[in-house]
Amino acid sequence: MDIRASTVLPARREDIELQTADGLTLVGEVASPESRPPVATLVCLHPLPTHGGMMDSHVLRKASYRLPALADIAVLRFNTRGTTSDRGTSQGSFDGGEGERWDVAAALEYADFHDLPNPWLIGWSFGTELALKWGRDPIVRGAILLSPPLKRAGEKDLVAWGEFGRPLVALVPEHDDYLRPEEAARRFAAAPQAEVVGVEGAKHLWVGEPYVRIVLNEIVKRVNPAAAPLPTTV
Repeated sequence: MDIRASTVLPARREDIELQTADGLTLVGEVASPESRPPVATLVCLHPLPTHGGMMDSHVLRKASYRLPALADIAVLRFNTRGTTSDRGTSQGSFDGGEGERWDVAAALEYADFHDLPNPWLIGWSFGTELALKWGRDPIVRGAILLSPPLKRAGEKDLVAWGEFGRPLVALVPEHDDYLRPEEAARRFAAAPQAEVVGVEGAKHLWVGEPYVRIVLNEIVKRVNPAAAPLPTTV
């Protein structure tokens, strides 16, 4: 069977709730390999909720549909404060990336407490800024950023990530609306270990199955290299 945009592969899927330090309950899901423990975990930080971003934003949803089965990776997705998806609505209200620091911390605390191994942050657009600003937790193995705008997060956050020392990979669309590969290479130089990967033909929203496959393969190459490249049939 060819893996298509709508393909959902077998996994253990569990609805979860995250509790933030400032008293909110956030809704989410963990998808894990069906019959064996995961080798690593993606903690997904979604795009801007005021522009439709949520835990079901398509690249993150497709990661949860495919990577547990194809790469032995657990995928933790959740709605940041005030965000709604089919899973439900997280308490609180959008705070421009500031109060969301507690949301990131709650997700990492959940991963740690539930023994989800080797957590990597996967941020997309707004989520990349949450990763850079609030993701420098000792349990984090690295971060992969999809379409980073570098608006709320800037040079001081990149310098701090450089000092943090964990891997940092930015996947930057050739035709991004906010930050394109050449400028991204200059700006990410503030974090010496940062790797900028320009993706030819791609746009900010990664629309189209070929671009989803590129993103998921780039993630797996860093998080579980033994599973790369991902198959296109099952």
